Amino acid sequence: MADQANSGTLVQPPEPGALGGPRAHETYHGRPVSWVAVGIITVAFLAGGIALVFGPTWWLFWTSLGVAVLGGLLGLSTHIMEDWY
Repeated sequence: MADQANSGTLVQPPEPGALGGPRAHETYHGRPVSWVAVGIITVAFLAGGIALVFGPTWWLFWTSLGVAVLGGLLGLSTHIMEDWY
């Protein structure tokens, strides 16, 4: 019971980065080339979905699939999975 604070005692929180305290992470939102790869894949996925709904327009679907694969290869070649803390 010696570790408990009395009713009039203020307990100070640990400093940021101290053991057990909150840690400050800098915000990191990825590299621009990673966002380009994600954008390419997203647009290709949406175009392929639209090609299947309105048609099906097979040439647009297969073209979108090829563009999505190219976007994935761009992401792999630029090490997109290493864009985190």
